[in-house]
Amino acid sequence: MVLWVFGYGSLIWKAGFRYEERLVGFINGYSRVFYQGSTDHRGTPDYPGRTVTLEPSHGEVCWGVAYKVSGEEDEQIALSYLEVREKQYDTKVYLDFFTDPNTTTPAVSGVMVYIGSPNKKLNPNYLGPASLEEIAEQIINAEGPSGPNRDYIFQLENALLEIGCEDKHVMDLANAVRKTLSEMKMDS
Repeated sequence: MVLWVFGYGSLIWKAGFRYEERLVGFINGYSRVFYQGSTDHRGTPDYPGRTVTLEPSHGEVCWGVAYKVSGEEDEQIALSYLEVREKQYDTKVYLDFFTDPNTTTPAVSGVMVYIGSPNKKLNPNYLGPASLEEIAEQIINAEGPSGPNRDYIFQLENALLEIGCEDKHVMDLANAVRKTLSEMKMDS
């Protein structure tokens, strides 16, 4: 048996488990959005950070990476690790993963994807949409055990650019964070 895991946030640059293969590609029908609250990694329960989740979006694609984990022991270790790391994401789906935008044949069928749903009963950390300025402000002020929330957005922006993806939402938000930080420096 083989496990495939799709990373569209911090998993792109930090898998945290042993894998046999890493493919750059995308899933269809979803957009990456900074709507998920993080009270365990990039924020605290009193001041949640913001991380990405996926939102169904007809006609959109979300680029990231898929990791192939082989062997029963490595699969169990990876799954145990991911269940802790991704515990604030309440939904797991299995989707087709593509590496070539010009084909309708997936490179991998059934890649596992963690999603933080907008259902507040199942996902109490869901923060939802807000203006770019509001999200940027929250990111600037949040910090958790994994470090400042601003590091997350800048690492995500860099990781996406390294795989050839210019995600408008991520880039606009990273620029808004940079602008606000620059203004804060000038004010002090």
